[in-house]
Amino acid sequence: MSQAARTLDVQQPYQLRPIMEVGKAFGLLESELISYGPYKAKISLDALKRLKNRPDGRLVVVTAITPTRAGEGKTTSAISLTQGLGRIGTKVALCLRQPSTGPLFGIKGGGTGGGMAQIVPMEEINLHFTGDIHAVEAAHNLLAAVIDAALFHGQLEIGPSFITWPRTLDVNDRALRHIVTGLGGDEHGVTRESSFIIAAASEIMAILALASDLGDLRQRIGRIIVAQRKDGSFITAEDLRVAGAMTVLLKDALLPNIVQTMEGEPALVHAGPFGNIAHGNNSLLADQIALKLADVVVTEAGFGADLGLEKFAHIVARYGHLRPAAALVVATVRALKSHGGVPLAKLGAEDLDALKRGAENLAAHIDIVRAFGMRSVVGVNRFPTDTDRELDLLTQLAKHFGADAAVVNDGFAHGGEGAVELAEAVLAKTQNGSNFAPLYPPDTPIREQIQTLARRLYGAADVEFLPECQKRIDWLTERGMGTLPVCMSKTHLSLSHDPALKGRPRGFTLPVRNVYPSAGAGFVVALAGDIQLMPGLGKEPAYTRIDIDTSGQITGLT
Repeated sequence: MSQAARTLDVQQPYQLRPIMEVGKAFGLLESELISYGPYKAKISLDALKRLKNRPDGRLVVVTAITPTRAGEGKTTSAISLTQGLGRIGTKVALCLRQPSTGPLFGIKGGGTGGGMAQIVPMEEINLHFTGDIHAVEAAHNLLAAVIDAALFHGQLEIGPSFITWPRTLDVNDRALRHIVTGLGGDEHGVTRESSFIIAAASEIMAILALASDLGDLRQRIGRIIVAQRKDGSFITAEDLRVAGAMTVLLKDALLPNIVQTMEGEPALVHAGPFGNIAHGNNSLLADQIALKLADVVVTEAGFGADLGLEKFAHIVARYGHLRPAAALVVATVRALKSHGGVPLAKLGAEDLDALKRGAENLAAHIDIVRAFGMRSVVGVNRFPTDTDRELDLLTQLAKHFGADAAVVNDGFAHGGEGAVELAEAVLAKTQNGSNFAPLYPPDTPIREQIQTLARRLYGAADVEFLPECQKRIDWLTERGMGTLPVCMSKTHLSLSHDPALKGRPRGFTLPVRNVYPSAGAGFVVALAGDIQLMPGLGKEPAYTRIDIDTSGQITGLT
């Protein structure tokens, strides 16, 4: 069961503040807030223009150890840290990705935290929110429709097999991974094979998260590659004359959304690229606006430090000129016992030996944080089955492995009050500026980037570039894309490419099957392992727990 799925008897209900009040207290002008009802709003980019000369606050990135399939409460920890910082008088803001309804109805459930550490209004954020994901779907599928229309009218001088742009849907549906379109005769279009991907895997979602303004969004949309001619040249959205219309669909989605934590701190929730197949971070615009208005900004990177944090360092920070001061590494007793060999059914029983074995995984993630020159605080997310001896051992091991501090976090049960000690530890590590630095400079070739990630972060002894991948890298280099940042597509369940390799695997060879350009987003995706771009539903998905009564009260989302 995920942390978000645990139940908690809330004795003192939270009080939602009007979002205009939250925004103005944060430092936004009323004219810079576009209300979407009483408790959510969008922020005009005029705010960033007004604040451009104001110095930035300090940035804290929340990452984690290699998680179990249910997650380790990273979002809950980010929210409770924000609430804890608020409790000790820090002007703080939180930046998170928008939840996707695919995981919401699939395995993970809601993406707004849990217990006394949530962003609200929870139901609206988890569901349609302000319509941003719908806009991404519409723009993505408009481009797909234009491609097929151009084929039908003979305006594309290529065969259907040269088309690389799929369709998208924000629902887990494995039956759509491989499809055939255009059946039923010539009047219905050109028959060809295609596919669907989940909306969070769309390049348009990555573009939305990285665009700096409307003009930049328009240019990035135009650069999207949808097909390749036989001579190797690209066909782009600009070539199909649809980039302008796509940008029109996305103009409001570009604006960051603002809501609040249960204790009233501002939370900017915007964009939602997946962390194992895309770059796994909220929008750059949300980070930049928050940094102009808060003394400390807490932002969450998807999955473990080998994925979301690494991509934050090499993609987000590169394009946004960001310098994080510290990282919170979320760890749990149960996940480290799992890495130590304990079956899921027995994670609730005390097992200090398994915890010691599994703690090597924590050591690896601390080392990743240190490799980027960042100070690390390990936040141990407490679960009811954890014993005091296990919690004490875990904090001791974290310090032994080089963490600058290690604190037990009781934010799920007690909100900001339960995270005060954690907040004090994190705040202390942000006081002396930032020593952040990426592992390689921006002009590093693709192969060298991948080799550095594999050896220094994952623990691999070598990298095997499969023959097709070797050709593809050379092909991209010839076309001026040889030094774009690499976005690694690999499992989130292991530091390696193989989800079965738990703990801290060493000495393995990382196979890289292929690479492909996300030219609009501005990175090259490297495929290490078989990562599904369209998830499937399990036998007992989260949607079976979700319902609504006649008064409109929704249950089962957390």
